[in-house]
Amino acid sequence: MQNIIIEAMKVKPTIDVTDEISKRVQLLKEYLVKTNTKGYVLGISGGQDSTLAGKLCQMAVDELNEEQENDPYMFIAVRLPYGEQQDEQDAQDAIQFINPTKKVTVNIKAAVDASVQAFTIATGETLSNFMKGNTKARERMKVQYDVGAYYQCLVVGTDHSAEAITGFFTKHGDGACDIVPLFGLNKRQGKQLLQHVGCPEHLYLKAPTADLEDDKPGLPDEVALGFTYENIDDYLEGKQVPAEIQEKIEMKFKATEHKRQGAVSIYDTWWK
Repeated sequence: MQNIIIEAMKVKPTIDVTDEISKRVQLLKEYLVKTNTKGYVLGISGGQDSTLAGKLCQMAVDELNEEQENDPYMFIAVRLPYGEQQDEQDAQDAIQFINPTKKVTVNIKAAVDASVQAFTIATGETLSNFMKGNTKARERMKVQYDVGAYYQCLVVGTDHSAEAITGFFTKHGDGACDIVPLFGLNKRQGKQLLQHVGCPEHLYLKAPTADLEDDKPGLPDEVALGFTYENIDDYLEGKQVPAEIQEKIEMKFKATEHKRQGAVSIYDTWWK
């Protein structure tokens, strides 16, 4: 099972950092040209994944703008706080490091609260904090697609293989995007890429958190998952992990397969 999952997640036991950066920047460049769009849009949270994806996007558009004489390409960094974000300074530090072509800030609180209230009025029921967290994630992606449509840009996803393996993303929220430049990397490999491009240390050493639940602000991903990214990274690199951890990872992988697939038709058999 471990070998099957590693093949699906495309993680290598070791990487050439320079080569990985080059290949991923090249993908971003080629896809922009192929789709005849003007750039990329990404929500910047101040965490490792959006910082890395954002930096790669900015590197790609900078290179394209140097190579071509037509209208300049752009990378738009979008801040999407719900009210006041407790780690806002990290987000601003990430944006300063990325140095995006353009920055847009949209506070999603009013839209999320209106959606939650509308649900209650319609059903007489109250969404849990967990479900409201998914509403936040979907509202953030909706805004990114609005920004992308307006500026004729594609939306970037931050999903990497250590996240994809457990389905630790919101379906049609942060899981919805046009391109995933980090896929095939695990968490520690993402750190290696950030170190190589000179990212401030506190951004890639920061404890990963989705920060979606009102009653659990800043809840670390590893607490929510029940095991660590070190466990996941070791597993994806083909190393031995404790049997109970391996079982948990593989159960997560099986249970979340629907999140990694598109809508099912009569021609699909993966679920059977």
